Amino acid sequence: MELIANYINGKFILPISKSYLDVYEPATGQVYAQVPDSNQKDIEIAVKAATNAFHEWSESKIEYRSGILHSIADELEKRLDELAEYESRDTGKPISLARSVDIPRAIANFRFFAGYINNFENESELNSDISSNFIYRSPLGVVGCISPWNLPLYLFSWKIAPALAVGNTVLGKPSEITPYTAFKLGEVCAAAGVPNGVLNIVHGSGQQTGDAIVRHPGVKAISFTGGTNTGEIIAKTAAPMLKKISLELGGKNPAIVYADCDYKKTLAAVVKSSFTNQGQICLSSSRILIEKPIYDRFKTDFVKKVSELKPEDPANDSSSFGALVSKEQFEKIEFFINLIQEEGGEILTGGNSGNLNGRCENGWFFEPTVVSGLDNKSRVNQEEIFGPVVTLISFDGEDDGVSIANDTVYGLSATIWTEDIEKANRTARSLDSGVIWINCWLVRDLRTPFGGMKQSGVGREGGMEVLNFFTEQKNICMSYR
Repeated sequence: MELIANYINGKFILPISKSYLDVYEPATGQVYAQVPDSNQKDIEIAVKAATNAFHEWSESKIEYRSGILHSIADELEKRLDELAEYESRDTGKPISLARSVDIPRAIANFRFFAGYINNFENESELNSDISSNFIYRSPLGVVGCISPWNLPLYLFSWKIAPALAVGNTVLGKPSEITPYTAFKLGEVCAAAGVPNGVLNIVHGSGQQTGDAIVRHPGVKAISFTGGTNTGEIIAKTAAPMLKKISLELGGKNPAIVYADCDYKKTLAAVVKSSFTNQGQICLSSSRILIEKPIYDRFKTDFVKKVSELKPEDPANDSSSFGALVSKEQFEKIEFFINLIQEEGGEILTGGNSGNLNGRCENGWFFEPTVVSGLDNKSRVNQEEIFGPVVTLISFDGEDDGVSIANDTVYGLSATIWTEDIEKANRTARSLDSGVIWINCWLVRDLRTPFGGMKQSGVGREGGMEVLNFFTEQKNICMSYR
């Protein structure tokens, strides 16, 4: 059985406590490796390494840092197929998805910020009759980047790349459930010439390793993506320490389907937005709001298309629907399936574990599930399930659709489907969501701000927003009098 190691100060080292957690392959339910459950002593070593590396890295020229990020992207590109296999094994997602989306997007994240940093204005000047003000943005120091299990390398790189670009050194913690591509990122960084201590990857549980990172006084900021409950714990810990925090949290995202939509395009797109990665994407559509004139037709056609999706071994190139990431996630879906029945909902398709034969007979598979008949106030419509379960709700006109869409504690994303662009824009302006797509889903320009409202998070990532987050402003004033 393979032992995964921490990557600290340019070296792979085992945890001081020799304490490990099992790592499972979701498709088989079997342990294939062990990952460190690092503690405060490991974090102390990593913070020291990052602190020692900070001065030279932060003082280096932008062109140098940009070149290092491009080199990381180059090394990832060389290993794309290999990393896709690791990502599929770790997460249970179809290998075709890891190969076409996850790893290419991680490459794109490093490539994008390698170029975008050249547009970052970290110096400006404001003059008046009485003074000259020189405004300067400087890197924070050592920052903590904590990423989730659903898009492991994709979201890990989304945080690390901008933090490094502006001159910070990084202490990164991937999810202990899906650690392998982050482990391999250490090899990539060594090959790319990343200076020792600039990026340190420490593995372990959120309760121990993550908490030690958040509490360490040498870590100046925390960027976290994950569940809302964990985000609240991080905020309670970091706020009294006056640390900068960026929290990208949960969602209960509506897809608003108007009667005048491009029906065929919308139907296909909403199936995709609901069940890609087994619905384990924070931006997945989980509440499908359908205008009454087309509700019955859309329900029938949607259920038919979803019923054609079948769980398969994610290692097969033909697979389009894989396994849930963990036994815990599988049991969570089972809980909500039972809750659907208690709350009086009707399961239109799915609702069962997806039993496979052969190597996957003990894997955590679940059928894509569509539900109707539940009020929006039901727990199933209010709580984040984060899996292959969606609900259908009818609405009557714009105001009703917006009211139902906004009737949740979350506000991460939404999609709007209509051929009436004025109506689409009116709806978008009325929605309490940080990311809104009109007649599309998951189209991303990396220059744009990304994040949610209400309990979906605090702060924004992407573009200049994230570069500003990872830097601090100074104003230097000189009086003429």
